[in-house]
Amino acid sequence: MIAMMTIAAWLAGVNNMLLPIVGETNAEVVASEAAPDSDDPLTRPIAASRAAEWLAPADPEKIFGTSYLVGFGGMSVALIDTGAGLVLVDGALPQGAPAILANVRKLGFDPRDIKFILSTEPHFDHAGGLAALARDTGATVVASRRGAEGLRAGRHAADDPQLAYGGSWPAVTRLRVVRDGEVLRFGKTAITAIATPGHTMGSMSWRWQACEGEACKTIVFAASLNPVSAEGYRFTSKAGAPFVKGFDESYRKMDAMPCDVLISAHPDNAGPGRYSDRPGACRAYAERSRKLLAKRLADEKAGVK
Repeated sequence: MIAMMTIAAWLAGVNNMLLPIVGETNAEVVASEAAPDSDDPLTRPIAASRAAEWLAPADPEKIFGTSYLVGFGGMSVALIDTGAGLVLVDGALPQGAPAILANVRKLGFDPRDIKFILSTEPHFDHAGGLAALARDTGATVVASRRGAEGLRAGRHAADDPQLAYGGSWPAVTRLRVVRDGEVLRFGKTAITAIATPGHTMGSMSWRWQACEGEACKTIVFAASLNPVSAEGYRFTSKAGAPFVKGFDESYRKMDAMPCDVLISAHPDNAGPGRYSDRPGACRAYAERSRKLLAKRLADEKAGVK
């Protein structure tokens, strides 16, 4: 049975699996927005080779109902208006945080109404902006247990296939942990946490319903499923075996889940456009990764670099 909880229970702190909230007070949040630091350590740019492509400017866009995109051309960030507050999904690179909040304002919302930020994975391109966004809104970041460990450390996990890339990002302190299948009820929206390991062992996808009148659609914000790694890593090694198993688990979930609209963490992984509402979008997303992983494993066994 899927575990269920309410946001009220979160705020009451009744779930003993949840981490304590540690962070800025509301007064500090207001002050940080009123007097931004010209060299803000939480938004200091990470000079990734694809940063310009990932952070290509994009106007905020309505997806369906009260669900929106507030991210970039090459990196997805979603916004959900629950009627009782806002929920953000993912945080992009640190230097992208101000643009995300600007897009929230363009839609007519107050960023300080963002109460929770859902994290897909502990990598700098999706988690780098979380610390700044949490500080500037007062929101709590929500992640899997393994994801929260990486966010708190601000660096790759010791078993991450991309560990050898090195680097770090601003650590997150305002954290809550959720389990696979846990349902987060906030306002008029129920959001299901879906563990989708493989790209990282802490990857989490998120699913919710958006409605317009009597018409409703199931939206899935999918964590990355790319079988990529730093040079020299082998998925066919003993260390890689749990990741291959994780990918298989994620494929089964993606194949089976309701999915009217797919948002992928990097939109180009789901095809043209910023999201996909084509029939079978989640299955196609899993199949793309399945083929990439099969090729990667075959190449490793054949000694192809």
